[in-house]
Amino acid sequence: MDNLSTSDQPVRLAVVVGSTRPGRRGPQVAEWLREAATTHLGERATLEVVDLARFGLPLLDEPMPAAIGDYRNSHTKTWAATIDQFDGFVFVAPEYNHSMPAALKNAIDFLFAEWNNKAAGFVSYGLNGGTRAVEHLRLSLAEVQVATVRSQVALGLFTDFDIPDMTQPGTFAPADHHDEVMRRMLDELADWALALRLLRERAGR
Repeated sequence: MDNLSTSDQPVRLAVVVGSTRPGRRGPQVAEWLREAATTHLGERATLEVVDLARFGLPLLDEPMPAAIGDYRNSHTKTWAATIDQFDGFVFVAPEYNHSMPAALKNAIDFLFAEWNNKAAGFVSYGLNGGTRAVEHLRLSLAEVQVATVRSQVALGLFTDFDIPDMTQPGTFAPADHHDEVMRRMLDELADWALALRLLRERAGR
């Protein structure tokens, strides 16, 4: 193969906090994941938490379709530059009414090329582990050409969190059995992210 000069460089992974709701539990989960992934993947990857709440994206307000890439608004350009730098993503997503949070779907819809030919894994949470949120996420991400790995960490709201008061975030306390699934998901993600990075390079991106 010709030029694989970046094949020995760490893949760049973003841990995307997919809820913007006040009192959300996502930041605790994202930090747990970031720490565990840094330890498990070591020099294979660099990790950064990308919190949707910090970007303040409005409901999609670009006049042109994202696939054209003619972004007009400063918030879109900032979001695009952030996503463009990563090779892969772990979406930390709660389940809202059998689906993903609207803020996360909106953030995906703002962009197109910046998602293309990258990889994603999932850590979900909810009454039923957030599994239905991820099913919807997989469909949306497929349309923007993100390859999603099979393994998924599904956290139970009342088995992996200590929540004495439902008006408060509570304390994240994941059961030990999630560790093996998480490591498997991270290994799949790192491998796919690297392979797709090389594909993008061969295509001139």
